[in-house]
Amino acid sequence: MALALVIAHEVDSHGCLFTERLLERGYEVDTHIVCPTYFEANESVPFPPFEGYDLIVPMGSIRSLTDTDAISSWVHDELDLLGECHEAGTPMFGICFGGQLLATALGGTVERAPEGEFGWCSIDGDGNPAGLGPWMQWHHDRFFPPAEAEVLATSPRAHQMFRLGRTVGTQFHPEVNRTHVAGWLGSSADEYLAECGLDRHQLLADTGANEEGARKACFALVDWFLDEVAFPEN
Repeated sequence: MALALVIAHEVDSHGCLFTERLLERGYEVDTHIVCPTYFEANESVPFPPFEGYDLIVPMGSIRSLTDTDAISSWVHDELDLLGECHEAGTPMFGICFGGQLLATALGGTVERAPEGEFGWCSIDGDGNPAGLGPWMQWHHDRFFPPAEAEVLATSPRAHQMFRLGRTVGTQFHPEVNRTHVAGWLGSSADEYLAECGLDRHQLLADTGANEEGARKACFALVDWFLDEVAFPEN
């Protein structure tokens, strides 16, 4: 049985629908929680050896690659490990912060976005295998993948998806369902949500309305990644 590693940077950044589809596709999935204490960014659990896994999935985070000092106990180790996996040809799919990690590990950059994106938004791209969405967005930073990468999807504010070899990164969140988003909202103060232009009740309602379509789209995206990027020979 193939073995996947989901890297959850906090307790609420698990793989959700992405993990669900991997399990349906016959994968055994391990989840490594980097920071088990939510607001202690540098209290981290050492990473397991990555070389034993057939697939790596780094997830989102409330942290930022524009302030690596705040996460110095683990972020440089993770970047090195992800870079080594890419060079070894291990398939990887990074989501939001995970996509930013992959862009950085492969030679790209991350910066604070002039404007963040929050809620259910459409994306563009002629060769976009994810479809136009809407997809969940929740990010203050944005990535610029390395020059040799193929940008597969964009929005007016950020690159949304890139591919380089067997590595794919997204800025949007394909993995979420209503329960997942409710957990994020439960950890967010009203003042912060207001700054982001979010109303918790409206976002939950929007998530419920988009949930079934988002599930189908996420499963299709996982299938595309497995069948066209990670293991096309199968």
